[in-house]
Amino acid sequence: MDLGFETIGNACLICHDNGPVLATDPWIKGSAYFGSWTTSHEIPAQQLAHVKACKYLWISHGHPDHLSQESLAELKDKEILLPDHFGVHGDVGLRGGGRVARELREMGYKVRILKDGVWTQLAPRMRVLSLGDYNQDAALLVDLGGRLIVDSNDASDNGGGTFVRQIVSQYAESYLLALTGYGDADMINFFDEQGRRIPPPAMKHTPFLDGLELVLESLGIRSYVPFSSQHRYQRTDSAWANECATPPEVYKTSFKSSQKQLLPIFCRCDFTRDEVRSIDPPARTNLLIPPERFGDNWSDELEPADVAKIRAYFARFEHLRTFLGTLNFRVGGKDNVLEIERRHPLGITFETPRASLMTVVEHEIFDDLMIGNFTKTTLHGPWERGGTVALYPDFIPFVTKFGDNGGAHTKDELVVYFNEYKRRGFFAFPPDEMGQLTRRRLEPYLV
Repeated sequence: MDLGFETIGNACLICHDNGPVLATDPWIKGSAYFGSWTTSHEIPAQQLAHVKACKYLWISHGHPDHLSQESLAELKDKEILLPDHFGVHGDVGLRGGGRVARELREMGYKVRILKDGVWTQLAPRMRVLSLGDYNQDAALLVDLGGRLIVDSNDASDNGGGTFVRQIVSQYAESYLLALTGYGDADMINFFDEQGRRIPPPAMKHTPFLDGLELVLESLGIRSYVPFSSQHRYQRTDSAWANECATPPEVYKTSFKSSQKQLLPIFCRCDFTRDEVRSIDPPARTNLLIPPERFGDNWSDELEPADVAKIRAYFARFEHLRTFLGTLNFRVGGKDNVLEIERRHPLGITFETPRASLMTVVEHEIFDDLMIGNFTKTTLHGPWERGGTVALYPDFIPFVTKFGDNGGAHTKDELVVYFNEYKRRGFFAFPPDEMGQLTRRRLEPYLV
């Protein structure tokens, strides 16, 4: 292709300027979240070759369906472009890509950091602009021959929306690539204290495309490509969540707008010929794989040394002591209770296999345990937040976004962390109920 783009896999955008130049979030091999996720469709040979021919890769954030170690191992010759995420290490702030940049460099990859809000030329007719946010997510804008692609993948509008709208207004033709769907791409495996599953909102299959049209309208974008949601669950202990995933045909049958354009999920958009073609990769065979194949045996119990590591890991997160009473890890059928702050009525029980639990603790990637949706999470006490049962905004972001990825565990570190993101100017909270609840929870650190 002379000029244009393709979409394939889960969140892979391939941009062409006289051939392939840039691929984003290339999950082209292997599984994610301890084998729980696989891509919903095969990667065709042609698009696989295009990814391998690119000079540049852009990685939005550290989740394994975006930063796939197995995939990157086949792409060692590429220059990896990263958002300018921020991390705290003691009294020192680590700019220049934060944790992801540091670890990729340690593994021998060539890394370049894209400063927020600044265009970088990659090819004669291609330039890119990256926007990172305080949730350690990021969006990428691609100017491709005078047309604009907005790749927001998993990122919400945490302060960059106004800036993006201003840029979109400068283009006659623009495209949005963003996560939509019923809402399974998160932690949804909750149970009540009687051991009954709490049906996640995604299980209701509530129509969502009217809301998408409002997003397109607010951004001033006409064309949309469903993106960052083409996965399915393949572990026998997470396969229940396939009922919550969004089938591709939902987009085709439910998008009714006469003002906006829905492009195929996997598409080839040729700007030179001004045509869009569907890429029709075969769906992956619906095989279910036992967790033992991925090293998880539900009968394995924790050793005393394991419990000590878990206790030390969670002791660092000072914010937990402001609301949480206990944490319990039910492993191999045995409870291991950690007291956080006894006066608080809220508690959590995570029932999960030992191997994956100890991996996330040792590597500080607790989100990977949650999003796989094989871990059974029981909430004790009045946990309703923003009209739903969730570990937002107190537990998940403070442990996984600000802590694991941002290195901010103490109050002082959180103040440093948020001051840096405020300084950059792309900092705000969504106007919905959860966004405003998050704002109130963060007020002690926004000084």
